[in-house]
Amino acid sequence: MKKKSPFCNFCGAAIEEVERLLTGPENVAICNKCIQACYKLISSGKSEKSAAAEPAQTEQTEAYLPSPSELKKHLDKFVIGQDNAKIALCVAVYNHYKRLYSGNSKKFSNDVEIDKSNVLFVGPTGSGKTLLAQTLARFLQVPFTIADATVLTEVGYVGEDVDSILVRLYQAAEYNVQATERGIVFVDEIDKIARKSANPSITRDVSGEGVQQGLLKILEGTIAAIPPKGGRKHPEQLLVHINTRNILFICGGAFETLDKVISKRVNSGGGMGFGADVVSKNESKIGEILSKCEPEDLISFGLLPELVGRLPVIVSLNELDEAALLSILTEPQNSLVKQYTKLFAMDGIELSFTKDAFDAIVKKTVEQKTGARGLRSVLEKILMPYMFEVSKYREQAVLKIDSKIVHAAIEKEKSKR
Repeated sequence: MKKKSPFCNFCGAAIEEVERLLTGPENVAICNKCIQACYKLISSGKSEKSAAAEPAQTEQTEAYLPSPSELKKHLDKFVIGQDNAKIALCVAVYNHYKRLYSGNSKKFSNDVEIDKSNVLFVGPTGSGKTLLAQTLARFLQVPFTIADATVLTEVGYVGEDVDSILVRLYQAAEYNVQATERGIVFVDEIDKIARKSANPSITRDVSGEGVQQGLLKILEGTIAAIPPKGGRKHPEQLLVHINTRNILFICGGAFETLDKVISKRVNSGGGMGFGADVVSKNESKIGEILSKCEPEDLISFGLLPELVGRLPVIVSLNELDEAALLSILTEPQNSLVKQYTKLFAMDGIELSFTKDAFDAIVKKTVEQKTGARGLRSVLEKILMPYMFEVSKYREQAVLKIDSKIVHAAIEKEKSKR
C-alpha cells in the first residue's frame, strides 16, 4: 500500500505545493501560507468568531439602547445633583449612539449624514465632571478612557502626542478596532491648554495652542495611525488605523477665571436700566455665571475658535453646596460612608456616624473649596487613628463617630500647620 504524502490540514495543500510544512502531534500539519494568514488575522485584533459575532452584537445594542430618561435614572444612583448636566449629557450620548447604530440599519436611508456632537463640561473642581462620563460609559459597556490634557504636547516635543489618547482607548477596547471606533474619550483639564490671550501666539506654544491644533483633527473625525502599544512612531513599527468619526469626545475643565470673562461680557453695554442683565461681582454661585457661557467666552478664555466649534454641546455644572455634599456623603450607591463602613466591617467593626458629625464634615469640606473630592480627605484625617489601631477597636466591635471626634481631628490638623 502506497503511503499518503503529508498535507496541510487547514487548506489541503500537499507538501510538494508549499514551501514549508510544519507537522505536530498525530500528524497534524500546517503550511507556511496558512501560518501567514493566521498571523494577519491575529494581528488585526479580531478572530473569525468575533468578526462573525459583531453584526449580531450591533443589532442587540441598538435594540437595547436606553432612552435619555433611563440613562439619567442610572446616573442618579451614583451622581448627586447636576440635573441640567445629566440631561444634556444623556441626550448627547443617546443621539450619538442612535446615529451610530442607524448607519448600520437597513430601516433608514443613508442620504442624510448626521454629525456627532462632542460635549464640553465647564464647572468647578470636584463637581462630578469625570464621574458623570465614567458612570455613563460603564453603564453602556463601551470602551472608555480618561486623558489628561496637561501631559500632551505638539508632535515632536517631549511629552505625549495627541494620538496617545487613541492608543489608550484602543487598549481599553482590548485591541479591537471596531470597538475602539464606538468608544468614549474624556479629555480632562482641557482649560489648562488654553493660550494666554485670544490673540495668536508669536512664539511656539507646544503645550497649549499646539495641543489644541492637534486635537482638531481627531475631534472632527480622521483616520489616525497609532502604535498599538504606545510610544513614538517608527517607520518599521506596525501601525493601527482608527477612524475617529464615531468616537464621542467629552472634554472637561474647571475654567477658573471664565466666570470673570462671562461677567465682563454680560455687564458690558446694556448694563443700565430696569431690564439690564447684570451679574453681581459678589455673586457666590459660580454655576449661575457659568450657565451663561457662550462660545465667544471660551474663545476669550484662550481656546481656539476651531476647537470651540467642534464642541457644540456646552454644559455647565454647579458648585456643590452643603446640602449636595451631605447627599454625596451618604446617598449614592458607592457613597464614602458606605465604603468606609465596609472597610471597617471587614475587621468586624460596626462603623456609624451621628447627624452632627456629618454636618461638621460637610462644613469643613466647604471651607477647603475642593468639592466632593474634599470629603474623602476629611474622612481620612478623622478615621486614620482608628484604622491604625484597628486591633484595639476590633474588640469593642462598635465605633461611633460624633461631632466631638470630628472637631478634635480638625483642630489636631490645624495645630500641625
